[in-house]
Amino acid sequence: MLHLITGGSGSGKSAFAEGQVLAAGEGRRIYIATMIPYGEEGRQRVERHRKLRREKQFETLECYTNLSKLTLDADSIVLLECMSNLVANEMYEKEGAGEKTVEVVCRGIRQLAEQARHLFIVTNEVFSDGITYDPDTIRYMEYLGQVNRHLASMADRVTEVVYGIPVTVK
Repeated sequence: MLHLITGGSGSGKSAFAEGQVLAAGEGRRIYIATMIPYGEEGRQRVERHRKLRREKQFETLECYTNLSKLTLDADSIVLLECMSNLVANEMYEKEGAGEKTVEVVCRGIRQLAEQARHLFIVTNEVFSDGITYDPDTIRYMEYLGQVNRHLASMADRVTEVVYGIPVTVK
């Protein structure tokens, strides 16, 4: 089962996603972390989040690019957070996919979905602020939008979290 969870910054989507994982039953809980921890503040944030997830019996796998390299157990309940970071990593990191970001990310998600019993993916809604961005940021937003549309079409469920309230989209 693939469940895509979206929402704006601070919407409560991460807490909702974790709750969905916990409600999914028994199995190996895997948290795929995509945020590269830059600087001391980033490292502290990652450590704080690891501690919180450990208490919920998550095993953390850090994967900044190339999801296809991961191998999961068939009983895995996976939370991938977050698609926005993964797309940026694939676009901008030296080992990333660059112009092939959408293709590489979508292939990796398909492979994870085939391996895991449940796959929950958190992504951000970054398209409604009405701000004009530079061409590189616009390209990032286009790639993220393409990935999000592809994931929504693949997903069994899509939920948007608005002010902490989950709204079923699909």
